[in-house]
Amino acid sequence: MIVVTGGAGFIGSSLIWHLNKRGIDDIIVVDRLGKGEKWRNLVSLRFAEYFDKEEFIERLESGFFGGNITAILHLGACSSTTEKDADYLAKNNYQYSVRLGKWWEKHSIVRFIYASSAATYGDGSMGYVDDAGVIDKLRPLNMYGYSKQMFDLYALRQGWLRNMVAIKYFNVFGPNEYHKADMRSVVNKAFMRARDEGVISLFKSYRPEYGDGQQLRDFIYEKDAVRMTLFFMDKPDIGGVYNIGTGIARSWNDLAKAIFSALKKEPSIEYIPMPEELKGKYQYFTEADLRKLKAAGCDTECMKLEDSVRDYVCNYLKPQLYLDPQRQDT
Repeated sequence: MIVVTGGAGFIGSSLIWHLNKRGIDDIIVVDRLGKGEKWRNLVSLRFAEYFDKEEFIERLESGFFGGNITAILHLGACSSTTEKDADYLAKNNYQYSVRLGKWWEKHSIVRFIYASSAATYGDGSMGYVDDAGVIDKLRPLNMYGYSKQMFDLYALRQGWLRNMVAIKYFNVFGPNEYHKADMRSVVNKAFMRARDEGVISLFKSYRPEYGDGQQLRDFIYEKDAVRMTLFFMDKPDIGGVYNIGTGIARSWNDLAKAIFSALKKEPSIEYIPMPEELKGKYQYFTEADLRKLKAAGCDTECMKLEDSVRDYVCNYLKPQLYLDPQRQDT
């Protein structure tokens, strides 16, 4: 059995989609569906069982699953970069991960891959090199990033990163993110206004070296991010911290123009003030250093930004579709 925590979420449901396309459906989905529409991400997917996250961890620790679990893909977390409840983030993102890790330590034949985040890199002054030796030198800009770094540090101290894999996702966008409210990607949030009004809003820049909309991010399509993640499930002897991105920074203006191109509309971009609470916590540049990933043998070729935005807009956002293993998706 493969456990996918956060399995009804954005990247988690995509992981299950890819596993289904491999013919794998012995999957335990762990999540908390709540009162929103996240459940829709599961409708077309095949899996053996679903558990609420609290029920799952209690059953796991009690020995309920015996020796049937072969891999844990731990993607469950609060991913809100603006969440202000630090206690909630510490409990949900750090303490829950520690409990999973302690179980894994006793059953180390199980593959354990977990989602860290590029948010741990903070303002990028330490670079974006996925070296476990610099984890304690990084200074995240928000509590979400710090909650991820807390577990990175714990796993490092315990020696777990020799066998565990910590995935540092950069700016992932793609299908099945409808439920993420304000944490949806700009592609998702801007799509309807671009379609209906022909305008996209981007934040102004408050640093002279970056023009408005010229702030740079490493945008990676969800499908490529998941293919890279599953590389590590196929290579159980590899452990450590690894970046997941394209390795090429692109501007927000590039992203907006790609949306307009997919809609066959002329670009019209307005620049709006950045909220005060974001100004000191905003990343102006991110770019994944992929040398370590490539040296490990991962040769996934990422789609160009324009092609991935077109796939997302035309095949998912316009028809309002979710990932479905029965469709002829690439």
